[in-house]
Formats: sequence, structure tokens, C-alpha cells
Amino acid sequence: MRSVIFDLDGTLMDTSGDLLAAANKVFRMLGHGDVLQVGRDSGAALKGGKSMLRTGFAHLGIEDEARVDAHYKDVLEAYGEAVDVHTTIYPGAMEAVEALKTAGYGVGICTNKPERFAESLLVSKGIRDTFGAMLGADTLPVRKPDPEHLFETVRRLGGDPARTCLVGDTDTDRNTARNAGVPSILVTFGPAGGDMAALDPEALLPHYDNLLDIVEGLDL
Repeated sequence: MRSVIFDLDGTLMDTSGDLLAAANKVFRMLGHGDVLQVGRDSGAALKGGKSMLRTGFAHLGIEDEARVDAHYKDVLEAYGEAVDVHTTIYPGAMEAVEALKTAGYGVGICTNKPERFAESLLVSKGIRDTFGAMLGADTLPVRKPDPEHLFETVRRLGGDPARTCLVGDTDTDRNTARNAGVPSILVTFGPAGGDMAALDPEALLPHYDNLLDIVEGLDL
């Protein structure tokens, strides 16, 4: 079976608002107020808790990796308490997923978000059952850009790892696909920003309305 595997944060959903809120809760706990801002710091949010802490401390003129390590679990705890307050599914995303399924593709999620948070978010949005497989950062001993993370997602779908593609929004997704020897499609609308074309993916996705045609053009 052919399959299309999706990244989650910044690809299917804009989760940056809830991620930044969790980090800001920690900064408030430390007496600094809301240091991070949606928009300006959304790219840092999609790189994880430590990235948000480093960015926030940098805004405060502090460079201290020990503080980042010390408060990382605090960010995870805060995020776990509110994973779906500000998060939104990108327009057309679920319609595109359903169109892929109708066309005979298996669909799954391969994310570097901790599995418990990804599971909770998908359930909250009412879309968990849409995806035949979902692997998080801690599902396996390895994660993206290790290709085994992608391959195992495809296997759990019952698909052929050689007949898949990865839809994502960062160099991590591009490198995962490259390491796996499969095509990548990078979205151009996510908070990660930057020049997605410079990462040389097989295709760029400006809007989910275009996804089925792009995937069909890859001839998986």
C-alpha cells in the first residue's frame, strides 16, 4: 500500500500558541512575565521545550544551558495541562487527508512530539481515528531524522516503506525523507518560516487543496 506520512506540529496543526503559553507559564514562575510572543517566537516553539527556554532566556540577556535543562520538565508539565487551548488545524488539512484515504493511500503521523501529547491533542480534536498509525518522539528508541521512525510508522499502517512520502515543515523532515530515500513535501505556510525551497524537497505545499495532486505526481 502507498502511504502519506505527516509531521504534526507546524504541518497538520499550528500548535505554537499552546507551546509558547506553556513556556511563558514557566517564565512567569521564575518572575519574568510572558517573555515569548506568538509570531516572533513561533518558530522556536516548534523546535521544542528547550528551544523555547533558550529563546526566552536570550530575550532576557541570559545564556545558561543549566537553567534550560533545569526547567525543561516544567515546560512539559505545563504543556501537558493545556495542549488544546490555542491550537488550530490548518485549513483544508483534514479534507486533504480524507481525499488521500479515498484515493487508496494509508495515512499516518510521525512526530517528534512526545507520544502522550500527540495522542492527547489528536483525541481532543476528534481526529485520532483518522490516522492508521501515530508515532511520537518516544515511541521508539530513535526519532526523526532517523529513517526508522518513518519506516515503522509506515509498517504499522500496513504500507510499503519504499512507497511513501513525508509531509513536513522543517529540515528535520527533509532530512528524514532523504535518509529514508523517499520524497518529501514541505509546507510553506507553517511558523517554522524560512526558505523551504532551499531545503530542496521534491515538492512544496502552499495549501492543502493541492496535496492530492502533488502526491499523485510523485508516482509512489
